[in-house]
Amino acid sequence: MAPFKLAIQSRSGRVIASLDVSGDEAVMEVKKRLHATGKVPHPCRQRLTLLPPPGEKRGRVLDDDKPLSEYGLADGSAILFKDLGPQIGYATVFFWEYFGPMVVYPLFLLFPQIFYPWNKAPVQHSLVQQVACAYWVFHYAKRIAETYLVHRFGHATMPIFNLFKNCSYYWGFAAFVSYFANHPLYSPPADLQWKLAFALAMACQISNFYCHIILANLRAPGDKGYKIPRGFLFNYITCANYSAEIWGWALFAIGTQCLPALLFMLAGAGQMAIWAAAKHARLRKIFDGKDGREKYPRRWIMLPPFF
Repeated sequence: MAPFKLAIQSRSGRVIASLDVSGDEAVMEVKKRLHATGKVPHPCRQRLTLLPPPGEKRGRVLDDDKPLSEYGLADGSAILFKDLGPQIGYATVFFWEYFGPMVVYPLFLLFPQIFYPWNKAPVQHSLVQQVACAYWVFHYAKRIAETYLVHRFGHATMPIFNLFKNCSYYWGFAAFVSYFANHPLYSPPADLQWKLAFALAMACQISNFYCHIILANLRAPGDKGYKIPRGFLFNYITCANYSAEIWGWALFAIGTQCLPALLFMLAGAGQMAIWAAAKHARLRKIFDGKDGREKYPRRWIMLPPFF
């Protein structure tokens, strides 16, 4: 394809650079060339978008893997550049946000003399407290394993601020829940209650893992297009992986009979509900049954029969 001039502007309209590009050139190559000018940071910090249509505030984001020809750009066209700020890899953030609670929670079980210094009597932890600790550690060990062995990330990086935000949430809740679940004055629930709860919770863990396997296998390597998840719980629920996660933590709260565990579940469920609603709406919009596109099937969003 014949080369053409492409202007890269800031949001204020200032021209940052003007490049000779080709329509079959990938967006990522443009980012690399733009970085080579020395005027903008590394490609992982760049976001390139089309100019917003009249009456709208934002333009379409340019996908790194797509050629410029897909965006209708021609000689004299302009696109907008935004610096996303310092970035960090998704896998790195996930590792630290999961490694923390995996270590923090057992500390209250193993070293009660440090966290409950007022208690002078020997602490005899009940079996349910030990099982709860093992379940907690298993969950986050599973998450770390999934991060490196199962998940396929749509983006390579995220803002570095997310590392501190996410770690504060997970590490803080781990300490909050563990402090009360392993408290010297903790009273365990009835045997049948906690044994049944943790047995079902483990089933939820396995279900959540299987849902992640299904999601990981939705696309071929390099394919970033949206697909309709199918099989297992996805035949009935759009975000079945979230459902299994929430059910698991609800059962953890029942098994420990601990209010902070319930608050942790509710906080996580609230955030996942926002993500689930957005994903459900996005899939329904993409798969609208028009112009030969598949019609998205009728499904619960996350937690049948409530949501």
